[in-house]
Amino acid sequence: MEFKRPVSVLVVIHTPKLEVVLLERALHPGFWQSVTGSHEGDETLRATAMREVHEETGIVATPDNLLDWRLSNRFEIMSQWRHRYAPDVTHNIEHVFSLCVPETINLQLSTREHSAQVWLPYQAAAARCFSSSNRDAILMLPHIFSSQK
Repeated sequence: MEFKRPVSVLVVIHTPKLEVVLLERALHPGFWQSVTGSHEGDETLRATAMREVHEETGIVATPDNLLDWRLSNRFEIMSQWRHRYAPDVTHNIEHVFSLCVPETINLQLSTREHSAQVWLPYQAAAARCFSSSNRDAILMLPHIFSSQK
C-alpha cells in the first residue's frame, strides 16, 4: 500500500464579494470544507493546488490567478483518516491558497469526493467548516483579498 504524504494544500475559492464555496464530503455527510488535497510526486505546491481545484470543482486555475498565502498550518490528522498515512505519521502540514472567481458558479464536483456545494458569505462559510484551519483561513480572507487589490 502506498501511503499519503503528510503535506497538503487548502484552497479557499471565493468571489470578489467574499462569497466562499464549501464542498460536503461524500463519505462524511455534514463535513463541509474548501478544496483540499495531498501533495504528490515532485509537483510544486502551486501545481498541487491547481490540480486539486480542477479535480474537485472542474475549475482550471492558472498560476496567475491562484494566490499563495505563504501560510502553513500543522495539525493532527483525524483518526478516521489516519489509516491513509504511514503508521508513525500523526500530523500534516497544510499550505493555504485562494482563488477568486468572478461570481458564484455551479461546480463540476468529483462525486467520489463530494456530494454537495454551497456558496455562503465568508462568515457563514467559516462557521460551517469542520476544520479549524479552514475556518481560520476563511476568516482571514477579507484581509488577504483587500491586500491584493
